[in-house]
Amino acid sequence: MVPTKSLDYVNIITAMLYDVQTLHSDVFTEKARRLTSKKLEARSSAEGIGFLTKSLPRLGKAFDKALADHQPLNSKEHGFKTMSPKSVLPKLFGELFEQVLDHHGVVLPHADVQCIRTLRTILYSMYKLELKSSTKQEAAVIQKFVRTDEELATIDRALSSIANSVHNTGLLRATRDLKSPYWFGRTIRQARRLLTRVFSDFDVHNIYPKHGPGAVSTKERLWNKYSWSVVPTRITDTYPLDQYYYCSHGHCCDHLKEILSLRSDENLAQVILVPKDSRGPRLISCEPLEFQWIQQGLGRAIAHHVERNHLTKWSVRFTDQRPNQLGALLGSQAGKYSTLDLNEASDRVSVGLVSLLFPEPLKGALMATRSLGTKLPDQQEIMLHKFAPMGSALCFPVLALTVWSLLVAGLRAFDADILEEDVYVYGDDVIVPAQWAEHAMIILESFGLKINRDKSCTKGFFRESCGLDAYKGTDVTPVRFRTPWSSLRRPEVYTSWISYANSLHRRKFYRAYNLIVDRLIAVYDRIPDEACRISAPSLTVVPDLSSVPKRRWNKNLQKFEYHVFDSVPTERNKEIDGWKMLLRYFSEANSSTNLHRSRTADAMHTESLKTPFSVRGYTLRKRNKLRRRWR
Repeated sequence: MVPTKSLDYVNIITAMLYDVQTLHSDVFTEKARRLTSKKLEARSSAEGIGFLTKSLPRLGKAFDKALADHQPLNSKEHGFKTMSPKSVLPKLFGELFEQVLDHHGVVLPHADVQCIRTLRTILYSMYKLELKSSTKQEAAVIQKFVRTDEELATIDRALSSIANSVHNTGLLRATRDLKSPYWFGRTIRQARRLLTRVFSDFDVHNIYPKHGPGAVSTKERLWNKYSWSVVPTRITDTYPLDQYYYCSHGHCCDHLKEILSLRSDENLAQVILVPKDSRGPRLISCEPLEFQWIQQGLGRAIAHHVERNHLTKWSVRFTDQRPNQLGALLGSQAGKYSTLDLNEASDRVSVGLVSLLFPEPLKGALMATRSLGTKLPDQQEIMLHKFAPMGSALCFPVLALTVWSLLVAGLRAFDADILEEDVYVYGDDVIVPAQWAEHAMIILESFGLKINRDKSCTKGFFRESCGLDAYKGTDVTPVRFRTPWSSLRRPEVYTSWISYANSLHRRKFYRAYNLIVDRLIAVYDRIPDEACRISAPSLTVVPDLSSVPKRRWNKNLQKFEYHVFDSVPTERNKEIDGWKMLLRYFSEANSSTNLHRSRTADAMHTESLKTPFSVRGYTLRKRNKLRRRWR
């Protein structure tokens, strides 16, 4: 029988229950599976997709709190019937919950880790689905953004009074009182010293300007991003026009009329909403063209410098999440380290805090290249008290360094032996020694940052950081579906759902895996498996050999090739002015290979020979196409 092309999300959960019965046959019987399936179908029918994307994840969060020893699970508080009047465990999946929690909702001494992993995979599977958000959700996200910025104005006023104590050595005596002005002044001073040491040999002018892949508030298309109509003097005082916005003096001379007509007023950034998960959209800032150009170069230079500086190379990361993931795994084993999660992290670093912490000349460069204000989706304009919202290339480098320096400096008031490498930071994911976790949260909140205490793991054996969840040294990260299913052939669906299927297969959810594979084959016909050993999206195994792609022998390469679908970026060739092509070449072709070299002509020439690059070719974002080709 040919499988239908549609795929109901509740059918995936139902298929997963068959696998649960196989994995946990000693506790989850055939009868339990049938009853659980009926309950799932009944509640999904009554509540719609919200049961999978909101109700089950809500129970999952309560379960995580119990694992992290925050508070016992009480399923009745989250809309689930209990197993009995004397139990707080949910009747739904109760057989599995009993292997992890007692009937008071507290973790058992010898909780079954595999049951934890199975429960979390079922409860969180649909939580991250990027569904269309409601008008109410969008309005709530915008209001939260504005409200947070208003709060930062108050915080900045408090920080300005602290600034006086930073220069007053009489107010810098040692104290452990986190509300004392002495402690604030001492912490700021030591944090600033740390950052001064980190950036003592950093040259703010040794950067490679570059445009980011995203949209800009000034609406220029990819090929129009190398023309300038506005460049504020606030930027050019630090990054002169002829050195950073034009290729050479010859370029300046040939475009003298354009330079003379440049406006020095400032464009504002613009915030947009993009899909995130069932809770609502994510708010992103589109920076003005002329700001994005320098922000990308400065942000990349800071990240490179920090990841190689002896004080921060083990502690502050921007390109590799593995240290934090390993820290979470090890922390879950012995409880030596705690994981902290920041709430609204990118929106809570105030201008006043950055001004206090960062040394010159870096501070001057940061202030010169940040947007002063932004437009909301309703075109309302607000001036920003936050340093930079998400979307600015400077947002995460400044956030990570702010958190790291404050924690190291603040914790030394309690333990003088705290080392720079005892604090691990990747964006808004933080790992600190467990004994100082509570102090660390208070320190960050004292300077206007906000801790998500529900997701911060300071006790028990559950830890989560940088997308990895761990319990007693075991990875219990669930499979999370993000891209909504479509029966139409779409590249993002093809690549994403192959990845989801493979993740389920690795966790031994074979029935669910086969269900997804059947639907994929019904839509996309022949799909390769890993046995083909090709660099294209591939399934772990194809159940039906008739679905294996056609193959041929390539005598030139001396190997078999397979005729498969591949996700190919949409490219557009666009002819632009020769000088602008050269400017694009200097920024794009050399940015990845030459970022960490000195700005010398020899180095640029040597690396450019190694990097194939078309100055006329533009890859359109999110415009990939599916094409059959021999791989």
